[in-house]
Amino acid sequence: MFTDTQFGWGTALVLHARRRSASTAVGVGSRGIHRIDDVAAAVVAELDQRGFDPVVVPAMGSHGGATPDGQREVLESLGVTEDSVGAPIDARMDVEELATVTVGDTAVPVYFARAALDADAVLVVNRVKAHTNFTGDIESGLAKMTVVGLGKQRGAKAFHSTAIEEGYVATLAAALDVVESSVPLLGGLAIVENFEEEIAHLEGVPAGSFFDREPELLERAYDEMATLPVDDVDLLVVDEIGKEISGAGMDTNVIGRYRVLNAPDPETPDVDLIYVRGLTEATKGNGNGIGLADVTRRAAVDQLDLQKTYANAFTSGSLSKSKLPVVAPDDEFALRASLAALGGYDPETVRVVWIRNTEELGDFRVSAAVVDDLPAAATVRAREVVSFEDGTARFVES
Repeated sequence: MFTDTQFGWGTALVLHARRRSASTAVGVGSRGIHRIDDVAAAVVAELDQRGFDPVVVPAMGSHGGATPDGQREVLESLGVTEDSVGAPIDARMDVEELATVTVGDTAVPVYFARAALDADAVLVVNRVKAHTNFTGDIESGLAKMTVVGLGKQRGAKAFHSTAIEEGYVATLAAALDVVESSVPLLGGLAIVENFEEEIAHLEGVPAGSFFDREPELLERAYDEMATLPVDDVDLLVVDEIGKEISGAGMDTNVIGRYRVLNAPDPETPDVDLIYVRGLTEATKGNGNGIGLADVTRRAAVDQLDLQKTYANAFTSGSLSKSKLPVVAPDDEFALRASLAALGGYDPETVRVVWIRNTEELGDFRVSAAVVDDLPAAATVRAREVVSFEDGTARFVES
């Protein structure tokens, strides 16, 4: 369990000021945050100890196919169940329109989860990190979870359709003002992870302070963020993508591709081609992000749940992330086709990086041409070559 000191509860005074036995909705999302099951359980225990009555509300927009069962399934895949956290889970998708605000030239309705509105207070738990669609002083964190996650499918769709046209930060600020003036929001528990994707910092942030505090937490997250070992890559091979890894299936800041209207791709890294081999078990068929790849294989396509994938795409307004890339029958065909598409590649100079996913970047494989460009601290354990058996890539020591 986490201690009160570890939490650094910025909301403690607010919690003490509210009447005891008040019900409190705890917003928990669908990202693969380190020890999110333990964090959620600790938040519930803390609220219980202070005399509150917590209920967990999935704060994940349209994830899980935009259904109550789907959102419960996503939380369960992260280890968050009623038994594990010690509180009921209210996964209703019903929302209430709080108000309509104008952002630029666009009127946007602001929706909020009925399950959270039925509680006497609301608290959100989320990781502060770089967003997968844009850059700004505020990206992915408490503000976004409050507006988009607890807006459920209708709120997320309204937000994204406006943000694409008018800007993400401006839309987020306008919508958050509505929520804070209409909802008994206590605040949030912000989490920052280190390079190893482990919790490095936990901090309670009171309501009204998200836009003041998150920029500094975001800067720390950027400093800690894992990236590819080199910026110049001919072919990036990714074993798995999933919603618990990133909202875009794979972290767009790691692969250098946003593929969003009105938002230029990051300048680095420069990756020519991406081959995605499959989906994680925890993503439950939601293959949003498969469209960021140039090539995939039949095994990955067989894992896709199109209802979940397309529900996510239609809500976010980023249809390109759910388009199918070229589908190869197996690894050997995919790799040969990818390398051929580079055009007259030389096995001695082609730059290939092979990772498990965009979260786990402490251990990876590279082609010989990349070895000399690795950071000085990198350890090269063995020289390996790729062989194929029954269409599956296998690494053997050379």
